[in-house]
Amino acid sequence: MHLPIRATVPVAALSLLAAGCSGLPDRVDSVEQARESIAEVARDPLAGRVAGQELQAARDALASADEAYDEREPIQLIEHRAYVAQRYADISRELVSEAQAREEVERGEAERNRIIAEARAREAQAAQREAQAAQLAVAEQSQVADAAQARARNLERELEELQAEETDRGLVLTLGDVLFETGQAALLPGAMTTVDRLAQFMGDYPERTVRIEGHTDSVGSDTLNQQLSEQRAAAVRDALVARGVDAGRIQTVGHGEARPVASNDTPGGRQQNRRIEVVVSGDQAAAADSGSR
Repeated sequence: MHLPIRATVPVAALSLLAAGCSGLPDRVDSVEQARESIAEVARDPLAGRVAGQELQAARDALASADEAYDEREPIQLIEHRAYVAQRYADISRELVSEAQAREEVERGEAERNRIIAEARAREAQAAQREAQAAQLAVAEQSQVADAAQARARNLERELEELQAEETDRGLVLTLGDVLFETGQAALLPGAMTTVDRLAQFMGDYPERTVRIEGHTDSVGSDTLNQQLSEQRAAAVRDALVARGVDAGRIQTVGHGEARPVASNDTPGGRQQNRRIEVVVSGDQAAAADSGSR
């Protein structure tokens, strides 16, 4: 017995439909690849800010592909929608990469600006320090100049008190024979005031040296007068050393009667010739070269 033809047609159609649905694979690779790409792009913090619309379009296309699969649409339609989703995912990734590159450039520029700013700050600080150092140098120079002027005034005052005179040999302080007994080399007590003032001067000006020269009149023999002049010069030196003056700063010499400043024919002239002359110098080498006598 045969069935009617019209009864067999629906059965055949249903068989074809079932065959078409059962032809879809369990996994559509293009759909899953698009899904992974979308998820990968979405994990980047920049995605929502720079590719929000493109990423949403990719998700919409992926959802449409999933819907087509669930409804057992033809595989070509599903893969086409997966392709669209993948393309939007790729565009999103490119936008994110461009944004990352821009941020990298901006970071580099910011770092460059920071380095430049720090260098300029260091230069400014160095310039400020140099300016401060220059100001300090000027102030110090001014202080040194003021101190030098004050020192010069004090020196002039002390030399005036010592009654020193400017000569071609330098500053010369003349001490008369009132320092000694006649024919003796021992200093009298009254001479100590003058020696004290000279020692104070030497202490105030440690760069100064002195040359102590002994002189006599023509009374007595040349030999005795030479010895007496040397002994008197040495007595003044010893008195200065006893008051703390370095012996290396003192040179002594005796000239005897060889260098009179007045005539030896009168008592007044002979008194002027009996003297100690202290030649003040700023050159310590002069004393060192000749040595103490």
